[in-house]
Amino acid sequence: MTQPKKLFIKTYGCQMNVYDSERMSEALGGEGYVTTDRPDDADMILLNTCHIRERAAEKVYSELGRYKSLKAEKPDLKIGVAGCVAQAEGEEIMRRQPMVDLVVGPQSYHRLPELAARAGAGAKALDTEFPEEDKFAHLAARPKAARGPTAFLTVQEGCDKFCAFCVVPYTRGAEVSRPADRVIAEAHDLVKRGVREITLLGQNVNAYHGHEGGLAGLIHALAEIDGLLRIRFTTSHPNDMDDALIAAHGECEKLMPYLHLPVQAGSDRILKRMNRQHTAEEYVRLIERLRAARPDLHLSGDFIVGFPEETEEDFQATLDLIDEVRYGSAFSFKYSTRPGTPAAERDQLSEEVKDERLQRLQALLVKHQRAAQDAMVGREVGVLFEKPGRFAGQMVGKSDHLHAVHVAADGIAPGDLRRVRIVESGPNSLMGELVTL
Repeated sequence: MTQPKKLFIKTYGCQMNVYDSERMSEALGGEGYVTTDRPDDADMILLNTCHIRERAAEKVYSELGRYKSLKAEKPDLKIGVAGCVAQAEGEEIMRRQPMVDLVVGPQSYHRLPELAARAGAGAKALDTEFPEEDKFAHLAARPKAARGPTAFLTVQEGCDKFCAFCVVPYTRGAEVSRPADRVIAEAHDLVKRGVREITLLGQNVNAYHGHEGGLAGLIHALAEIDGLLRIRFTTSHPNDMDDALIAAHGECEKLMPYLHLPVQAGSDRILKRMNRQHTAEEYVRLIERLRAARPDLHLSGDFIVGFPEETEEDFQATLDLIDEVRYGSAFSFKYSTRPGTPAAERDQLSEEVKDERLQRLQALLVKHQRAAQDAMVGREVGVLFEKPGRFAGQMVGKSDHLHAVHVAADGIAPGDLRRVRIVESGPNSLMGELVTL
C-alpha cells in the first residue's frame, strides 16, 4: 500500500489566506497528500504568503532559509511559495532561493496538482498568471470531513480601488465575484459538515456582484439555509456600502452586529493622498446610518499612521475621528513602503515620528476598546461555543459582537449557540454565565 505524502502549509496574513490554504490542501489531497503540522515530517512545504505587512518578502526569504538544512537532508523534499509574495516576486524567488521548486500566485492555486507533478518530476514550476478560468470552478469538491462550528468562505477577490499604499490590485488582480449559486452550494456543504457560522470574505467583499441583489441579496439567500445560525462578512470599503446592505444589518437576524469598515485616516488631505475617494465626514455619516439600522453594531477599523506628508494636524484629525466613532476594536500600523505603489515614491516620515504617533493612536484605541467591553457587563448576548477553555469545565466562544467569551458550565459542546449574561470584562475577553430559559 502506497504511503500518503505529507504536506506542511504555513499561512501568513489575512483570513482569505486561511481559506486559500484550506483549498490548496484540498487540491493536493486529491494527489495523495495529507497535512502535517511538522515541516521536518513533510514531503512538501508550502508557504502561503501575504504582501501587506512590512518587509513581507524578506520575511519569506528568511523563512525559506530555515529550510535549507532540511532540504539538504531530504533531497526529495519539495518547497513551494504561494500567495501574494509569490505573485509579486515570481522568478526572483527562485533566483534568490534555488531550492524552491514551485511558485504559484493566488489566482492559480487550482493548478497546484499540475505544478506539484512537474516539481515531482524534477522541473521548476512557476505560475503567476491571472487565468481567465474561475479557479473555484476548477478546484476539486471539498472532502466531507466534519468541520468546526465556524468557517471562512471567499465570495469576492481583487480590488479596483488602487489606494496609494496598497499592493492588492497588483497581486490579487481586478475585482471578481463568485456566482451566488456556487457560494450557496458551498455554504450548504459546510453546514452539513457541522459549520454554524460563516464569514464571507473578500478584499472588498461589499463590492460583491455575483447575486442580483449584491452582497445583501447573497446574505438574505444564505440566511434561508437551515442550520446556518450566523453570518458575517469582511473586509468592506466605505464606498461600496449600499442602501440594501445597510438595511440588511437591521433586517437579517442571522447577520451579526459586527462590521469591519477600514477608514485608514481622519484627515481629508491624507485620505485624498491615499486615493480613498471619500472624506472623513462621508465616512462618519455612513457610520451614523449603519448605527441607525443596528444600534448595537460593534465597529472595527484599520488605521495607518505616518503616511507620507502626514502632519501633526492630519494625525490629530485621525484621533478626533476615533473619538467620534468609538471603535470597539481596530487594527493599526505604521506606514511602510510597498515598491510599485504611488506612495512609495513620496517623502517619508521618520521612524521616530511614526513610532510616537502609533503609540498615541493605539492608546486611544485601547481606551475605546476597554469602554466597549466594559459596557457589555450585565448584557445578554448569544455565544457560539467553539472549544474548551484553559480551565476544566470551561468553554470559549464568540459573542454576537465577536468578543471572546469564557463560560464555566457543564453540558456545552462546540457548535452550541446559547444565551449568556456577561458578568466580567477582562483585558481581551469577557466572562459570562448561561442564562436559564
